[in-house]
Amino acid sequence: MNAPNTPTANGALKAVCIYCGSSPGENIAYREAAALLGRTFAERGIRLIYGGGSVGLMGVAADACLAGGGEVIGVIPQLLVEKEVGHKHLTKMHVVENMHERKALMTDLADGFIALPGGYGTLDELFEALTWLQLGYHVKPVGILNVAGFFDHLLKFIDHARDERFLRPQHHASLSIDVDLTKLLEKMQAAEAPDTAKWLDGHKREMTV
Repeated sequence: MNAPNTPTANGALKAVCIYCGSSPGENIAYREAAALLGRTFAERGIRLIYGGGSVGLMGVAADACLAGGGEVIGVIPQLLVEKEVGHKHLTKMHVVENMHERKALMTDLADGFIALPGGYGTLDELFEALTWLQLGYHVKPVGILNVAGFFDHLLKFIDHARDERFLRPQHHASLSIDVDLTKLLEKMQAAEAPDTAKWLDGHKREMTV
């Protein structure tokens, strides 16, 4: 797989990719947050990039952005189109062959990434974006919108991984987190990508000790 484009860090967030559930979840706060995100993107002229679904939090965010006059770009594998879960009214829909192509294209199209509540797929996409940031495949900010404390346990695990020295402090700090969307966007706008060359050099030295 080719590495995605790597725009300059701290560039404008003109397009943001969201990762979230294909289910609406149990707590109505999740749906309210997804709708607010969609409306906010439309108001700010931020292009919404997402997985192209019409259901769950994905559909809520897309519908809210479209209703506000915003631009929504979907990326969906052919298999899911055939299962009739693809959104029918997006600004543009990219149909790809598989999940690998889907994630790569969403990464390429976006200036940053935000995770909302979701399951395995959401976590897979979030951690791939973080891993690519860690390795220098992109320098785009990655954030978590921690709606109603949904990610609290995950964030404790991430802290634990840092404390146990499986995650360097600079990579731990590269993840922006907030309960408020406006504040999260501000943090992401100010975020700086970790120095990959410095980290890799340090890792090599540790391996030879």
